[in-house]
Order: sequence, then structure tokens, then C-alpha cells
Amino acid sequence: MTGEAASGFNSRALDALVLVALALAVWQGLYEYAGDAAITSPLTTFDFAASLVKTSNFWGHAQATLVAFLYSLAISIALGVSLGLILGLQRFAGDVAEPILVALYTIPKVTLYPLILLIFGLGLSAKVAFGVIHGVIPIILFTLNAVKNINPVLIRTSRVMRLSVWQTVSTVLTPAVMPELITGIRVGFSLTMLGVLIGEMFASQQGLGFLIINGISLHNVRMTMAVILIVVVFAIAANGLLLAFDRRMHRG
Repeated sequence: MTGEAASGFNSRALDALVLVALALAVWQGLYEYAGDAAITSPLTTFDFAASLVKTSNFWGHAQATLVAFLYSLAISIALGVSLGLILGLQRFAGDVAEPILVALYTIPKVTLYPLILLIFGLGLSAKVAFGVIHGVIPIILFTLNAVKNINPVLIRTSRVMRLSVWQTVSTVLTPAVMPELITGIRVGFSLTMLGVLIGEMFASQQGLGFLIINGISLHNVRMTMAVILIVVVFAIAANGLLLAFDRRMHRG
């Protein structure tokens, strides 16, 4: 690591420590203001979370959430990238579809949950569907715009070289759109997780979302805060890895 890179890393680490300290100070301040009935202190929450992750019951719920999340993310990426590539290559269809997708994305997804339940019923399929409707549209939009912004010279060159459709997609389009595609997947990752957790909170007997809503129903503040803390730590860690990969792709 060069001196400049080490200095940059130390600066980012210091910024992260200051941010964490500020977050903990705000959390402690809220606890002092609202009291035990509404929120637990950081120390109590970390202590309860440490004991919670040692129980098999917690890992059963975590596994249910992880399975639903992985299915949702895989479907969102496959569907989002495919539709984004198609709409990006078909300019007229893309211009028509883009404002429609943006309008659809502004609809509060919670209002669609009764419809999701009627179609898919209770259980894994409903959670997956709810995760997909949250995560797929951002991936479509990022992919669509990445394809639309490709340098036309690349497309014309592929035609002059008489590349097949598959060769054009694999050797020209995919490398050109990859940085924006990774950004779209990073955004879709967070929103898909949000969708799965909300789905579990509304109609499920399994998953971390169910633990959160069950803790609220039973006024088990320690359980609610501990599960929220674990979800936040996982989301920050995963998003940090994707952000580092995203920056590397854009530098490349």
C-alpha cells in the first residue's frame, strides 16, 4: 500500500469511527429521552443481541429470511438485467417504458400486499414476490440507462465486424454497462432486503421481520431492538462490500 493510499484508508477509517460514535451518542440520547418503554440503550441491545445469536431459534428465523432474500435477489437481478438490456437496445420501447417504470416505483408497495397475498398466499412465495417488486425496477432502470448511454461507435463497430447478437452482448454491451450494472445491483440489494423484511412483518410466522413485529406486539423492546441491530449491521457490511466493488469497477 502506497503512502497516499494508506493516508486515504486511515482518513476513511477515522470518518467511520466518528460516524459510529455519533450514531451511538444519538442512540443513547434517544434512550435517555424516551426510556426503557420505547427503546433500549446501546449497551443493553448489544448484550441481548450477543445472547440472541447463540440460540437456535434465531438462526431458524435468520435462515428463513436469507432463503427468501436470495431467491428474491436472484430473480430481481435476472429479470432486471434482461429487461434493462432489451429496453435499452429497443430505444422506442425504452423511452416509453422508462417513465412508466418510474411511476410504478413511486407506488407505495405496502398497498399491493393484499394483492400479493391473494395471488401467492402466505409463505415463502409471497415474501419472494414482495422482495422482487421492491428490487427489480431500480435494476431495470440502471441497466436501461447504461445501455442507452453506450458510445454508438461501439455498436457500429460490432456491426461492421459482423458480430452475432450473442457476441455483441457478451463482448461489447456487458463490459460497457458493467459499472452501472453493479450500481443498480447494489441499490436493488438494499431494496430487495427491505421488501422481504416488510413481507415477513405483514404475513409470516418465520423470519427476522416476523421477530421484529412479534417483539413489537409483545412489547419486547429488547428483542425488537436486538433484531433491528443485527439487520442493520448485516446491511451495512454487505452494502460496504458492494460499494467497494462498485468503486473498483468505476475506476477500472
